[in-house]
Amino acid sequence: MLKQHRELSMSIRRTIENNEEAGIRLSKTYQSFVAAAGGHRELNFIEKDDQSIKLAFWADARSRAAFECFRDVISFDTTYNTNRYNLVCGSFVGVNHHGQSTLLGCSLMKNEEIESFKWLFQCWLRCMGGNAPKGFLTD
Repeated sequence: MLKQHRELSMSIRRTIENNEEAGIRLSKTYQSFVAAAGGHRELNFIEKDDQSIKLAFWADARSRAAFECFRDVISFDTTYNTNRYNLVCGSFVGVNHHGQSTLLGCSLMKNEEIESFKWLFQCWLRCMGGNAPKGFLTD
């Protein structure tokens, strides 16, 4: 059961996510895996291995530099469940002096609750030095 040998398959991850959405606690889900496998020793993961992403944000140095130059109007757009993990992908986009779209950051979110967006926008503003864009568009 060394950490490097433990893994969660995609089907197990989906079951955990579906059960979580249905309100079934992780400990109960894990116990169902134990029962189905015939014991703890038959599983190649342990209960604490579930590391579901709830919110993630990314912006690199190039994105922050571009924001300093092109922060007149920023667009935030989300696409719905476009990946196999059912995470909502969001992107912060500005327009450079050539009229081209410039990626200023992106996010992954498990849900679209108000608190998730509050966290995301606050995180993005902190990352951009606390400087708000001059205009902001959302879909």
